[in-house]
Amino acid sequence: MTVSYEKITPPTTGSTITFSEGKPLVPDDPIIPFIRGDGTGVDIWPATAKVIDAAIATAYAGQRKIHWFKVYAGDEACEIYGTYQYLPQDTLTAIKEYGIAIKGPLTTPIGGGIRSLNVALRQIFDLYACVRPCRYYAGTPSPHKTPEKLDVIVYRENTEDIYLGIEWKQGTEIADKLINYLNTELIPATPEHGKKQIPLDAGIGIKPISKTGSQRLVRRAIERALTLPKPKNQVTLVHKGNIMKYTEGAFRDWGYELAKSEFRDVCVTEMESWILSNKEKNPDLSIEDNARMVEPGYDALTDEKKAKICQEVTSVLDAIWETHGHGQWKDKIMVNDRIADSIFQQIQTRPDEYSILATMNLNGDYLSDAAAAIVGGLGMGPGANIGDTCAIFEATHGTAPKHAGLDRINPGSVILSGVMMLEYMGWQEAADLIKKGIAAAIANRQVTYDLARLMEPPVNPPLKCSEFADAIISHFGD
Repeated sequence: MTVSYEKITPPTTGSTITFSEGKPLVPDDPIIPFIRGDGTGVDIWPATAKVIDAAIATAYAGQRKIHWFKVYAGDEACEIYGTYQYLPQDTLTAIKEYGIAIKGPLTTPIGGGIRSLNVALRQIFDLYACVRPCRYYAGTPSPHKTPEKLDVIVYRENTEDIYLGIEWKQGTEIADKLINYLNTELIPATPEHGKKQIPLDAGIGIKPISKTGSQRLVRRAIERALTLPKPKNQVTLVHKGNIMKYTEGAFRDWGYELAKSEFRDVCVTEMESWILSNKEKNPDLSIEDNARMVEPGYDALTDEKKAKICQEVTSVLDAIWETHGHGQWKDKIMVNDRIADSIFQQIQTRPDEYSILATMNLNGDYLSDAAAAIVGGLGMGPGANIGDTCAIFEATHGTAPKHAGLDRINPGSVILSGVMMLEYMGWQEAADLIKKGIAAAIANRQVTYDLARLMEPPVNPPLKCSEFADAIISHFGD
């Protein structure tokens, strides 16, 4: 079936990327849609495309090439398609047809309609895994004393949580109805809620966290951990389950359930590792003493809770002692969990203890930006949104319109997102060239103004956006 467009024309040469079992099958001449982006996108995209094209040409000597397909979103789309046409059907059709896309920063419309074009794209294409690697390039100015110790990948669930956008404004008829229903029917019918009531003048939002959404995100995170060497092959489930037990607490429980059911041979949970280690150190250790060692305050618990912990110890030893005991668990992927607020402290004080952080949408938004600040800021922070039949790679920063057209903004975020795209495509050689070029440029103090002004001594004059791209390319042969 021929795909038709209203105002855009795909390249006359190039091939379509297809997907099999959630993985892209990439030809040597893929057609890839790109969205220039608003504001500084006018500067960032040309620099990004130049670096990506040069890396591919250098790595594959003309045997591979991307055929770029310009599509529209944001303010530029309104110029072509008309007022308020921020995300035209042409763009959605092209991304669906060709499977992989890359984009610059986009304006979020003010007022009604789509709240965020970024969120809309994620939800339309079910791009459930937002992947945000945070690593340090030597020489990048950072407010942290040891930014080089942080090397993590945040896996953020991308389609649920409060970002689903189901909420009602305070004082509206539906908000009042919902509050009344909750206060008079549902809350009184749930004894654990006691006499709690929602204020009558509140706005209301819904926070949906599903088992399906949680487990497919954790699955992706564990699959990534399988590709990493020790000790980086671990996954930490980040949640606020101590407060939100049936949403964030459920995410934690479903994550562990997925790890044990689908990855049993290659995974061990932190609790399981403690139980196994205790028995290895003392083969004659009783079940109760083992339980006492893994559960602080065991002796103060009720008999019912003591019995539950002892049963868990027994179940672990019965199920995996033969396959994971005698130190075998040390070669497995470690799956643990941490409370969300504590992880912000942990990535600053003990950053080298973490590798892959799997979490829900809001936590992931906060956490990935905080981690990016440690290693140099959002200007050097890449991002990918990945589903089973589509992936979009993007800038993680805003449009910065006051800098648009001045050729001064740092294009690092989108260039590094291009690196992620190349890695996703299996074009590792080209990706490695760009990473080498960026590392060398920064080490040689060839940087844009945002990094230049923070270096000691400051770099003056800094490179332009386009010059930074040239500097990266110049180091491909180092």
